[in-house]
Amino acid sequence: MHCVSSKHAVMMVSFCQGALLLSLAAAMAVYADMKVDCGPDFVTLMWTESQPQADTSLLRLGSCFPTSFSAGEAYFYVDLTDCNFRILVTGDVLLYSNDLTYVASEDSYNLAFTHPVVCAYERPKDWYSSQQIYDPVFKTYGLGDLQFTIGLMNDDFSGPAESTSFPLGSIIPIMASVVQKTHQPLLLLLEECVAATTPELHPESTMYPIISNKGCLLESVSSQSKFEPRQKSSEMRLSLQTFKFAMGEEVFIHCKLLAWDPNGLDNTKKACHFVKGHGWELLDNLAQSNLCDCCESKCKSRRQRSVASEKYGMVQKAVIGPFTITDVNS
Repeated sequence: MHCVSSKHAVMMVSFCQGALLLSLAAAMAVYADMKVDCGPDFVTLMWTESQPQADTSLLRLGSCFPTSFSAGEAYFYVDLTDCNFRILVTGDVLLYSNDLTYVASEDSYNLAFTHPVVCAYERPKDWYSSQQIYDPVFKTYGLGDLQFTIGLMNDDFSGPAESTSFPLGSIIPIMASVVQKTHQPLLLLLEECVAATTPELHPESTMYPIISNKGCLLESVSSQSKFEPRQKSSEMRLSLQTFKFAMGEEVFIHCKLLAWDPNGLDNTKKACHFVKGHGWELLDNLAQSNLCDCCESKCKSRRQRSVASEKYGMVQKAVIGPFTITDVNS
């Protein structure tokens, strides 16, 4: 049966005889310089370098070196269980994601770069029982050329959360990311997050603000909540200390995710948290922490709003949960 795969989508889907299927067979993603084949339990990647002075031996797929390389090409053949692939679960889909990076040498004329590598598979019915890990209620949202993901993680952010029950005072690790289908680097920001007892926000919903005022982590003022150092610009990690809200009930966190120009930070495009003894600090550049001064008042942009950014829709609403906060003393 002949199937044609979309070459522009990061999550590959095949259209076969009018049906939309997530293929467990080899799906293909084609970039200008990168070709990826997603096998049943392996990935092959061929990088063709257009710049002759680039050293293809400096390419890495996650933690893996090239299987082979030449003056203009690098080839990877790796198992999905190797190279530190990340597994995200959304509905009936398994997303295996990683990064192809170029580690430029000090005397190189080529700049370091990162490209996302994502393979999507239909989740086998017995996947959870065989893997014995918990579905962390990851959510994935497609918006234009971007794909946003947010979910609960384990303590060191190396995999999905193992439970959705968190004792009062414990830390909830939350990770959000955006997959870019072009080569343009983007900075992911959490513009706003509120906790609520409903999966949809209503005027009468009981809410608890976590992040507001265009990227100010309010919870960091009175708790151990903080933004973790970035591993890459397109990903955010939040260590959120549980708070006294809707104890024992289902809790949902509603966020606005913002993908933005890394060089376009201002009072309304930022990630700020409060550090005891230091005050408000900017996650991405301590030297520009003055952008966080407005966290105690009202943050307003000093620049003219970008019509282009609104047109292409860089903001995505997302929900994680449900989870519960339990009182260890009750």
